Amino acid sequence: MRGDEIQIPNWLRGTEIILEALNEGVVIVDDQLRVVFANEALIRLGGYERGEMRGRTPDSIFPPDDLPHLMQQHAAAQRHGHHRHEFYLPRKDGQKVPVIYSGRIIPGPDGQQYGLIVLTDISAQKRVEEQLRNSNALLEKRHREIEAELSLAARVQQSLAPRSLVWGNIAVEAYYSPASTIGGDFGVVLPHGDELLSLLVCDVSGHGIGSALVANRIYSETLHELERNAGLGTLLRRLHTFVHKDIGVQGFYFTMAAGRFVRRGRRMTFAAAGHPPTMLVSDSGRALKSWCAERQRRRFRI
Repeated sequence: MRGDEIQIPNWLRGTEIILEALNEGVVIVDDQLRVVFANEALIRLGGYERGEMRGRTPDSIFPPDDLPHLMQQHAAAQRHGHHRHEFYLPRKDGQKVPVIYSGRIIPGPDGQQYGLIVLTDISAQKRVEEQLRNSNALLEKRHREIEAELSLAARVQQSLAPRSLVWGNIAVEAYYSPASTIGGDFGVVLPHGDELLSLLVCDVSGHGIGSALVANRIYSETLHELERNAGLGTLLRRLHTFVHKDIGVQGFYFTMAAGRFVRRGRRMTFAAAGHPPTMLVSDSGRALKSWCAERQRRRFRI
């Protein structure tokens, strides 16, 4: 049936002015799902000309694959008297406008049943949702990258932990347990041939990548100075000058303690810069065990 053969019901003519004033699209269909009225907002939304919508049925607007869904919604409206669902409105130019369909079955004074459908354009909402999905995808990607970087940084930081060794009749046992994934601590156990053995611990303030980077830089400079066989006092002074001059970051500090064993003469020299006490000398193992138990009880990190 042509659109000009579909007559607007008389009972509807009195409400046309009100329906035309609405900002949302409104369409009224008869019991054969033919459009008997479409307001100006719906015509603009679909990109149609005035009068082009009248007489149309769903199969002349929607592709065949989408008709079963529409028939399901129509059947639900028949059963319950109303329905609401998210779908789309095909524009005349082929684009799809995402909308919310709110439908209700209304009886007409002429004894027929009509379907009153309000279409709410949700294009802006969909754009925001798409932007949020894209942003979340980027955040998740960045999060995975950060996790990979932290994992690599943790492995590098772990490599700065000293290794246990036996040097002549001296056994060095090293234990490293970071308080967080990465931080600013490192230690050095470095034999200088058969005569000298250097032991060193350093703690850079703070935790995280920043402290780890500073600790790595100080570590490399420390090895450089130790390989030059610098005295411990000289070592600490040179490291202080290096950090102050070449790093110069405000708001951080580092502490260090170092000892050097000399096999000949059974001597040890010791130097510290701001580090807590690091030595316990005892002629029996009982005092050492008691001290270790107390440290563990206080949950100190050694």
